[in-house]
This record gives sequence, structure tokens and C-alpha cells, in this order.
Amino acid sequence: MAMKRRALLLGAAAPAALAIGAAGPALAARREQPVRRFRGPPPRRLQLKHAHTGNRFSGPYHDGRTVDPIAMADLSVVLADSRTGAMRPFDPRAIDVLWEVGQKAGAAGEFLIFSGYRTPETNALVDGAGDSQHLRAAALDVFVPAERLAAFGEVALRLGLGGVGIYAERGFVHLDSGPVRRWGDIPADVPMVVAARPAQRPARPDPLARMAEAWAATRGR
Repeated sequence: MAMKRRALLLGAAAPAALAIGAAGPALAARREQPVRRFRGPPPRRLQLKHAHTGNRFSGPYHDGRTVDPIAMADLSVVLADSRTGAMRPFDPRAIDVLWEVGQKAGAAGEFLIFSGYRTPETNALVDGAGDSQHLRAAALDVFVPAERLAAFGEVALRLGLGGVGIYAERGFVHLDSGPVRRWGDIPADVPMVVAARPAQRPARPDPLARMAEAWAATRGR
């Protein structure tokens, strides 16, 4: 009886052993396959230089999901009022407008900025509009080479993300995150576009952002 039980056990174990042996190569092959991980949106990077101060920013300002408050503090320093050095936290939406236009226009390399934030006194000295978005740290005057200026300006107009002013004779394009509007040397065949914007969520206190603003203010002293 013991011999029969042993034979039965061995007989039952054989198919299981064969099944494990057959599954072995498949399991090994599965382990060798690369693990697929979810990849979020890539970081948004910018290079820019203020034409009047020489201050520069280079690197990511956005991780693909949200802005980096430390990078925005750096940008606020670079885009400070060129006459007085006064700073105001720069509007991330205006930076997004520049990044988006640059991506769509195929603009590579460093952007040269003629004007970012302006104090009311500086704005008056340059004959800026009384309600200029520069006063809100929400506008950028971007130098564009003459051979690319028309194409760059047209991309900005067709995106419909904010205000666009094209100054062909002075060699720059104004971009801002305010209401969609246009002025300057506008091509007649470019339609008016107003891009849909995501609903703004109520702002929440962000300790990191407050730290970044305090850090930026300290650098400006």
C-alpha cells in the first residue's frame, strides 16, 4: 500500500513539474521585458535674457503639471523693471504664452526681452498704455529677427492666448496674458482667435510659493 501511495504521489507531481518547467521560460521572458511606466508631460524650459540688464534665466520653469515657484522667483528677478530694479511676482500665464508661441513658431535658443515688468514711472517714461499689462508683470516685449518676425507674430495671433502687438520697425513682438486683443503691424488675413482657457481654481495658500517670493524680494535688495 505504501508503494502504491508513493507511486500515485509521484505520478501526480510529474504533470505539475512539467507545467512549472514549461512556464519557466515564459516567466523569465516576462521578467526581461522592460517595465512600462506612465510618463507625464515633459518639463517646459526657457532661455531668456533681459536686453537692458543682461540678467538671464535658463532651465525648466514648469514640471509639465504646474509651475516651479523657485524658477518663477528667478524669472521675476530677470524680468524686473530695468530702470529701478523693482520686482513684482511675474504672471506664470505670460511665461506660458511665450513658451507656447516659441514652441509653435519653432523658435530655438535664447529669447531677448526688451521689457518685462514696469513700474508706473517707467511705463510713463516709455509712453506705455495707462492700463499696460507690463504694470501687472504680465507682459513681455520679445525681440525677433526681421526675417522671422512676421511668422512669429502670426503664430501668436492665431493662438489667441492674450494681447499681441507687432512692432516690425522696432523689431519686437509684445505678448501678454491679458484679454485677447491686437494692434500694430497686423496681417490683414489673420483672423481674430480667442483660445479657450481652463477654469481657474481658487488659489490656495502655498508655503513654497510664499518662500520663493520672499527669497526673490531678498535678492532684489
